[in-house]
Amino acid sequence: MTRHGIRGLILGTAATAALAAPLTGCSDDTTPSGAVSNAASAASSLASEAGDTLASATAEAGQKFDEFKNGVNAKGDAKVSDVSTGTDGRSTVKVTVTNSTSSSKSYAVQIDFRDRSGNLLDTVVVTVDDVAAGAAKDATARSSRTLSGEVTAEVTRAVRN
Repeated sequence: MTRHGIRGLILGTAATAALAAPLTGCSDDTTPSGAVSNAASAASSLASEAGDTLASATAEAGQKFDEFKNGVNAKGDAKVSDVSTGTDGRSTVKVTVTNSTSSSKSYAVQIDFRDRSGNLLDTVVVTVDDVAAGAAKDATARSSRTLSGEVTAEVTRAVRN
């Protein structure tokens, strides 16, 4: 998540918590400054969790690409469809890989899920094995967690071996 996205998350969560804290009575400190302090602490914790989740997904994507030894750049061979929401609430997108070579190839495709403002929400890697020469094969990329709002997907990188 970009700094702007985290700042927006923190400010939005802080505002919501600041308004909700006096109504819920969950804190012994009912002063406005106490509510803001509690809200800022909660927002910071949420932002940290979101950042940790994204960092973990990014690290996992890097590891999957490391498994593709001597991979050739094949970003142009991979396309995505529109994002939809699966039955489990996660964002999904169909990934189509077209093998333009003369032999069967396997692909690793990184998909980035972004919000309307372009902030990175999640990243996943899909492997598409044994795509026949001159053929296309589909796979489904699914976010590692539930994403909210308008979500788009893009192929960030793809390699074949």
